[in-house]
Amino acid sequence: MPFDGGMTCAVANEISQKAIGAKVEKIYVPTKDELVILLHSQSGNMRLSLCASAHTPRINFTKITKENPKEPGNFCMHMRKHLTGAKITGVEQIEFDRTVKISFMTTDELGFPAEKHLYAEIMGKCSNIILTDNNDRIINVIKAVDFTTSSKRQLLPGMTYSLPPAQNKKNPLIETKEGFLCEVSSKGDVSDNFFMASYQGISPIVSRELFSLSGSNPEKMWFFFSSYIEKAKSGTLEPIMLTDKKEKPCDFTVLNISHYGSEYSCVRYESFGELIDAFYEGKEKNERIKQLASDVFKLLSSAESRLKRKIATLKQELADCREMDKYKLYGDLITGSIYALERGMKEAVLVNYYDENCPEIKIPLDNKLSPSSNAQKYYKKYGKLKTATVELARQISIAERELDYIYSVFDSLTKAEGEADITQIRHELYLSGYASRMKNVAQQKNIKSSPLRFITTNGYEVLIGKNNTQNDQLTTKTANGYDWFFHVKDAPGSHVILFSHSEEPDAVDFTEAAEAAAYYSTKREGENVEVDYTQVKNIKKPSGSKPGFVTYKSNYSAVVTPCDRVKTNAKA
Repeated sequence: MPFDGGMTCAVANEISQKAIGAKVEKIYVPTKDELVILLHSQSGNMRLSLCASAHTPRINFTKITKENPKEPGNFCMHMRKHLTGAKITGVEQIEFDRTVKISFMTTDELGFPAEKHLYAEIMGKCSNIILTDNNDRIINVIKAVDFTTSSKRQLLPGMTYSLPPAQNKKNPLIETKEGFLCEVSSKGDVSDNFFMASYQGISPIVSRELFSLSGSNPEKMWFFFSSYIEKAKSGTLEPIMLTDKKEKPCDFTVLNISHYGSEYSCVRYESFGELIDAFYEGKEKNERIKQLASDVFKLLSSAESRLKRKIATLKQELADCREMDKYKLYGDLITGSIYALERGMKEAVLVNYYDENCPEIKIPLDNKLSPSSNAQKYYKKYGKLKTATVELARQISIAERELDYIYSVFDSLTKAEGEADITQIRHELYLSGYASRMKNVAQQKNIKSSPLRFITTNGYEVLIGKNNTQNDQLTTKTANGYDWFFHVKDAPGSHVILFSHSEEPDAVDFTEAAEAAAYYSTKREGENVEVDYTQVKNIKKPSGSKPGFVTYKSNYSAVVTPCDRVKTNAKA
């Protein structure tokens, strides 16, 4: 887990330096697990975020703004009642654990000074945010914990707050060299998990790095361990992002990581707030979109399963039609030997003159029918299967196109930024005939949601559709015939338009637009992704086709590797 004791220490120090003395102006609870406090100080306004989500727990200064519920919930109202107008008087980490205590000075209902405490526990699925009075009596908690949830510790209004159960680990902030060497000696053979197993707040990545630097030499282990702890005490830990070769964030920490070698790079940020924002923005967006669009995901998943079953059934029926040529052969052979056959026969053994080896074939006959009628029976069966083959192939094509459309909507959800984008996707599904399978959906107009935009190296504008509605708008209405259309080859993805103004952009501009098309597609995790591009005048939208579906025959191709740089540059 990246949010370990060192990160908590660094963040608490950053908040303490900037927030002590700041006044609480506004309070929001944008999601059920998150608290945002707007602070005002002499140095300016700040936005403090505390998140108790199991998937994205954290505390940091943030520059990300989010949509807030129209009606504030109970926890939000309590926080506003007790903390609006309060001043922050202290910020401290509890030992070297993942708990931060923020102290506020405010006034009570009678106007007397009153101290309040806000505890942020950043502990994965056990994360929580608790407001207490000066005696640590719980006023409110963002996630109530009773006996049904935990037998070890309950967190309910009116109860006395207690810290999370202590682990059998030492506090590294007060460790001595003698105590450390004794701990090493007691473990016998030490490994790369020694620091994590023995001391509070040491994450696996930090433990491995310290061991990699020192090996199993006790003196070196103490040197690097004590240096790390001294940086924590002095507030000189560094905000470091660990990225892979595609520049994708993989982890974050408070010191340079070297034990991974060249597989990963360390990128330093200006502040811990910016680091945490950069790491969690994508993860949190995905969680938020899943909550906002749970009904859409359910609809699409159901449609995907239904279409897959339908296609499998149709393909099996089509495979069964492969025997149709056998029935035509039977008819031909019976007709060619009709002089040798008579009514009442149950089978005929005839030579297959259509095969160069001239094998004999046993052909079942209806003894109630004449030879001629038996031949006609087989011709009729052949005709039915031939017709069925054409129809089945058509039905399979329709179902596969429908499945492709479902996948394109799934892809649109990965690019949705908020409620407006989700609403536009619901509207698209409404127009596509899926409204009856969605709850509380009605046709909506004037939905405000804009495509993504960035400027290439040479100043050309590029627009990226976030969903099929925007794709249609961009390609068929916004762009002119001499602008350039980009789309990942043979996969769902955004329509990307490079506005050329009837000029010929340079290769770098084409490359950047192609990278955008690759990144905003289902192949964004791949390498050497093929992207088609052509002028918009070559694009056709078939009559009656689904939103976002177009065809083109004349095009060029480029092979690019998607990277996060595109996401950084593209803004709505």
